[in-house]
Amino acid sequence: MPGNRNASKLQDLLQQRILVLDGAMGTMIQQHKLSESDYRGDRFSDFHRDLQGNNDLLVLTQPDLIEDIHRKYLAAGSDLVETNTFNANAVSMADYDMVDLVYELNVAAARIARRATDDFTRQTPDQPRFAVGSIGPTNATASLSPDVNDPGYRAVSFDDLVRAYTEQASGLIDGGCDILMLETFIDTLNCKAGLVAVSAAQAKAGTSLPVMVSGSIVDASGRTLSGQTTEAFWTSISHANLLSVGLNCSLGAEQMRPFIEILSDQAWCYTSAHPNAGLPNEMGEYDQTPQAMADWLDDFLSAGFLNIVGGCCGSTPDHIAAIAAVARQHSPRTPSATPTTTILSGLEQLRITSDSNFVNVGERTNVAGSAKFRKLIAAEDYDAAVEVARQQVENGAQIIDINFDEGLLDSEAAMVRFLNLIAAEPDIARVPVMIDSSRWTVLEAGLKCLQGKGVVNSISLKGGEDEFRSQARLIRQYGAAVVVMAFDEQGQADSADRKFEICQRSYRILVDEVGFSPHDIIFDPNILTVGTGIEEHND
Repeated sequence: MPGNRNASKLQDLLQQRILVLDGAMGTMIQQHKLSESDYRGDRFSDFHRDLQGNNDLLVLTQPDLIEDIHRKYLAAGSDLVETNTFNANAVSMADYDMVDLVYELNVAAARIARRATDDFTRQTPDQPRFAVGSIGPTNATASLSPDVNDPGYRAVSFDDLVRAYTEQASGLIDGGCDILMLETFIDTLNCKAGLVAVSAAQAKAGTSLPVMVSGSIVDASGRTLSGQTTEAFWTSISHANLLSVGLNCSLGAEQMRPFIEILSDQAWCYTSAHPNAGLPNEMGEYDQTPQAMADWLDDFLSAGFLNIVGGCCGSTPDHIAAIAAVARQHSPRTPSATPTTTILSGLEQLRITSDSNFVNVGERTNVAGSAKFRKLIAAEDYDAAVEVARQQVENGAQIIDINFDEGLLDSEAAMVRFLNLIAAEPDIARVPVMIDSSRWTVLEAGLKCLQGKGVVNSISLKGGEDEFRSQARLIRQYGAAVVVMAFDEQGQADSADRKFEICQRSYRILVDEVGFSPHDIIFDPNILTVGTGIEEHND
């Protein structure tokens, strides 16, 4: 299988030493001051759109230049080099009317990086090199509206992103990458779509490449552009079987330090950082010298924060050479232990520990539980409905339960619209969401709107084990915890023995077969009370 032949070798190396990632591809391309004709080459000489600035296209029109950049970084000491594919996806390539080239671009870029890394591995067999397939965030966000007058609007959907990323990942896999990296993600929902796509592309190719994720904190607040804290970002993607998690871009090493420390403390996979070469000057250029950047990263490595280190905007082979020299002086970080507690997230992280008091779930945003909310939704008064959610959080709800199960509603559309609207309200979106429905299509529509780690309420064995497994696998893939009801093929459990039997069978399927963490499972054993209208419940 392509690429995965080096996975075990990579794991061995990460336990032995700190690995070095390359620096900025764009910075190196800019140094060549390429013209419009350089970007076009012979093949696109008559293309109907301007192409200057489409750096990803250079793998077709200037492949020798791209390979030479890879080789410069490898000669500087990089163990890992990224393909020149940051924007090689259908969403971004639409700007150039080059959507039909996406697969070809990724295959070509992967082959270039593969050729360079294989050559250097032959030269230095004691330092094997790896080709990393770079998957960028696209130029659209799934959690944010580009229209300030319509906070519920989205320029791209979760499904759009999954299709685009699947095509890109397939090209990178077929071209021979050793690793796939989702990098510079400013919206965690985009990243979650990327993780779903990477999984689909790998399944299709019959391979299993290591996957890296690198987010981007946009300012000193420690949040992504879509509003998540560093802790919440990690929690939202922690369900994936990642090789590493890290941060890159936006900040220099000095400003990035506290957030890398958080990831180092919480992540049970390896950690990475490839910051900018300082902050840009008034001309948008980067002035930090190689030694100054290496000195800042030396502090990260001395503190034991990292397993992988490199550079982003403004960094060059000289920066990477200085960083590689520093990396050789330090031992790699030991990943943190996996948690023994339930951890959820909205824009902020929620930990439910043995010391926690009752966790309050606000149920007023539920058409079955609130006549007021049901009337607002029926009247399509979503502004007032959002205020109900706000009041729930202000009054102490640590999770909000959202349910649109009503016969006269388009429940899927209502769920999507409401979740998109509250995503634009930080004082609401800071808490995790419990998506509540008896219909799988509604649950899945809601999961595709959550950038955080929410809770699905609920699934059960009522439809049989096959349906239960299928839904559970998707819930885990979307990165949510799950409520399991004490129902099975015979109906609702009405005795202690039946409740125990059903919950135990559900647990074994979820943990042993699907791969759920036990701490992501919440059991609802059906506390039956007088007044349900069912005579046997009266006992």
